[in-house]
Amino acid sequence: MRFDLVDMRLFLAVVAAGSITGGAERAGLALASASARIKGMEAAVGTALLTRSRAGVVATPAGEALLHHARLMVQQTEIMRGELARYGKGLKGHVRLWCNTAALAGPLPQAVGAFLARHPDVDMDLEEHPSRRIAEALVQGRIHLGVLSDAVDTEGLEAAPFSSDALVALLPGTHPLAERPTLRLGDLLGEPFVGLPAGNAMQELVTRQALRLGAPLKYRVRMNGFAAVAEMVEAGVGLAILPRSAALRAQALRRFVVRPLAESWSRRHLMVAVRQAAALPAYVRPFLAHLVSIGQGEARDV
Repeated sequence: MRFDLVDMRLFLAVVAAGSITGGAERAGLALASASARIKGMEAAVGTALLTRSRAGVVATPAGEALLHHARLMVQQTEIMRGELARYGKGLKGHVRLWCNTAALAGPLPQAVGAFLARHPDVDMDLEEHPSRRIAEALVQGRIHLGVLSDAVDTEGLEAAPFSSDALVALLPGTHPLAERPTLRLGDLLGEPFVGLPAGNAMQELVTRQALRLGAPLKYRVRMNGFAAVAEMVEAGVGLAILPRSAALRAQALRRFVVRPLAESWSRRHLMVAVRQAAALPAYVRPFLAHLVSIGQGEARDV
């Protein structure tokens, strides 16, 4: 039974994508080659590694066992590459970072740009995902780092503060509540709302707070992204609650009113998290330190 790293990376990609076609694309292989490799792996093991259906593929129990070892193999290889990079030239590190929407609309892009400019030997894959999915990917060892909401359970992970932002209310300029300098969530209950997709950590926080007040929010529409939410508010579809940084950025392009929320829960915190800092490849550790230092600097400024 002989599997190489290409096999391991392919299998990880197929399971993550939920299809052999998607996995082949992620792994940079032709579909025919990817299919042949998967069949060869199953022949070597003597059992199916994937359950195939019209909906896609999922790992069988044997596939789950292989998935665990594949992740370990890829991680150990990356650690080795990082350590050897100290002694040779031409080796490059590839950081896998996932973040939530708030981080991408906030300080993270600038932090990533500054780091990459100083480290030309490091490349990065940056993907946007819900905070809960980021935590799961970290636990599973699929990514190196994640920037996610502190509202998500990070048990089993190492996490440090990255940035803070306040939630604010967005209202059409003609709305009666727009005349108030500060609002509370209770003032907005009963109004039509524009929300982010179900599962978004920030939106779930707002929903929970509304339920505590005894009145669920009335969502007229849910939009994928802060800019789309702001566009609906400008059109008069409803009110919304977004991070202040994202609201002010959208306000530069659209016409609506931004009002702070008085409640303490509206102060949100983003965390940078890893599964185990000591086990990170050498080329990832400086980036983690870079993000942590940004969080420490912001804490000193408060």
